[in-house]
Amino acid sequence: MMLSFFPNWESTNRQLRAENNRSMPWRNELRQQHDQRKSDSLWRSPHTVNSPPDREIQVGGRNLLNFCSNNYLSLANHPALIEAATAAAEKYGTSTSASHLIAGHNTLHAELEDNIADFTGAEKAILFSTGYMANLAVPDTLLGRQDLLIQDRLNHASIIDGGKITNAKVRRYAHTDVQAAADLLSKSDHHRKLLITDGVFSMDGDVAPLNDLQSVCQQNNAVMLVDDAHGFGVMGDNGVGSLGAAGLQPTGNVLLLGTLSKACGSFGAFIAGDAVYIDSLEQHARSYIYTTALPSPVVAASIKAIELLQTESWRRTRLHDNIQYFRRRAHQNKIPLTASTAPIQPIIIGDNLATLKLSEQLNQQGFMVVAIRPPTVAVREARLRITLMTDHTPSDIDRLVDALM
Repeated sequence: MMLSFFPNWESTNRQLRAENNRSMPWRNELRQQHDQRKSDSLWRSPHTVNSPPDREIQVGGRNLLNFCSNNYLSLANHPALIEAATAAAEKYGTSTSASHLIAGHNTLHAELEDNIADFTGAEKAILFSTGYMANLAVPDTLLGRQDLLIQDRLNHASIIDGGKITNAKVRRYAHTDVQAAADLLSKSDHHRKLLITDGVFSMDGDVAPLNDLQSVCQQNNAVMLVDDAHGFGVMGDNGVGSLGAAGLQPTGNVLLLGTLSKACGSFGAFIAGDAVYIDSLEQHARSYIYTTALPSPVVAASIKAIELLQTESWRRTRLHDNIQYFRRRAHQNKIPLTASTAPIQPIIIGDNLATLKLSEQLNQQGFMVVAIRPPTVAVREARLRITLMTDHTPSDIDRLVDALM
């Protein structure tokens, strides 16, 4: 009955939509951008997973062998982590409901920070909600207009974005080019100098020349921050990461950024180093101060994960056995690989559509291997980013290699 009072209901709505489109032309621009991305085979959509991130996952009602997870040590569904998280939820609840400097920092946060500092050989560590937020914090907090930030051209997007929000001068050097980095530092008369590099590069799997970069920084009174998201837990003695594998520690002019969401199978991130730097972050880092502290169940799971890194070394041994086995089988079958010895094993295809089609073909054969395309990687460097886990079996790897042939 009410609709009878509005005989032109539909036409009125159409008129309003047309007026909105005319008054907001950027809506049409966005649609055009979307159409262009689809035309260029760059459109991305989330894959809804209905299971834990194990070697086998369920997507769309189908079980797929998972070769695209960062759950390198297969800890994300470990019973001990689940038990620790459950106990913490029962004791502390599901949210800290406050930032660290208000009322969100509890005994678990303090314990995890102390454990990370001890484990990595740092004087002090500080927790962040994500690695992204940690990478925003350091340049924004420690650098000003009179300072210089240099970074590897293939650094992770979060590091690049950290450079965008700092007031410092930002320069990027050619990938892993120590001499280029040295030239930028030595020719600079800036007050403070900071070099940031990935430890293990997330799309190529290669490792930064950390010893040489640290020496260059030392010679030029610069600080080096290593984002070891993909090395922490995987490389070095007890899994201390690529920094430890290079014989370095987060002391002196070296800072370490690690994530707890990959090899550790939990969530969150940390920065470890000398207390003078960590105290500055605690006092001034906006992405630390103005956000809620990590939930206690997540922190408890991370505490258990740090313990398992040291007591279940067989996980790293098996992971590296899987890496070597995959590379050997791939070479035997002339599948082109990069020089990576990390769990990240990219196969560069180049063309976006061809990469997408190969990913879809693998999906139909029972594998989860996502196509990585620009802007995540450079134009004409689209790839399959295969990642290996502790729980993968030789049979799993054989099946994947056969499907890739």
